[in-house]
Amino acid sequence: MRSMPTDAHVGAKFVVDRIVGMIQGVMRDAAREGELDDDAFIGIGLGSPGPLDRETGTVLETPNLGWRNFPLRDLIGKSVGLPAELDNDANAATLGECWQGAARGVSEVLGVTLGTGIGGGLVINGEVYHGASDVAGEIGHMTIDSTGRRCACGNYGCLEAYASGPAIAARAVEGLEAEAASLLPDMVDGDLDRITAAHVSEAIIAGDEYAADVMRETARFLGTGVANLVNILNPEMIVVSGGVTRAGDHLFGPLKAEVRKRAFKVAADACRIVPSELGDTAGVIGAAATFHLARLGPI
Repeated sequence: MRSMPTDAHVGAKFVVDRIVGMIQGVMRDAAREGELDDDAFIGIGLGSPGPLDRETGTVLETPNLGWRNFPLRDLIGKSVGLPAELDNDANAATLGECWQGAARGVSEVLGVTLGTGIGGGLVINGEVYHGASDVAGEIGHMTIDSTGRRCACGNYGCLEAYASGPAIAARAVEGLEAEAASLLPDMVDGDLDRITAAHVSEAIIAGDEYAADVMRETARFLGTGVANLVNILNPEMIVVSGGVTRAGDHLFGPLKAEVRKRAFKVAADACRIVPSELGDTAGVIGAAATFHLARLGPI
């Protein structure tokens, strides 16, 4: 799998050009190595954050990227010369786990993606549930504290404002500025602005108790939101993905405990909470499945 930094601050066109360049590079490499010729490529599956309109292939809004009413599907499809299909990135990741990952053979699956934001996808009997206007699954923007932290979406107290990657880093820095003892400053040569959620996970592995406290608090916030979803949706499985899951039991232990504390017992007992099997490839595999379902039918 190829990957490149998004660098969204330089503009949407730059991001599209990067995506197109990677697609064309994969196609060239396949032809050069004799694996596939151009006729073997039938289309493009895309996953994007934010509320979107699947019928027009338009990204309506992405709080973390700054896109509004952006025709992503058609821009990429026309640039590459292939038909394209678009879905929410968390929907794609959840579909990927259902097809080839941790949720194979499971009927009711909720996917939770922890990254720059927090996304969610709901798959029922092999089909993504999109809701009345393609916005189902935006679990990062459920309110867990009505007077809490400001979120990038403009609301206050969103789950994303507490448990996303940048939020984890921000909360870690707040404690360090209050003189908490930790390995984290040494990991970034004293530049606290460079601290990321990945650093927090690495510090936990190195035995840093302060970093473990930050992750436990993150798990409690996340568990509050997940318990709401368990009660509302009664899923059979929740698949959690994203770099934060590298914290392992330091995340999943307190997360499961919080869900058991807050959710109805009968719903919590029926739901397995597991890490992704596909990791960073879940969204890519799910995007391919998205195209297949839209253009070719059931997988």
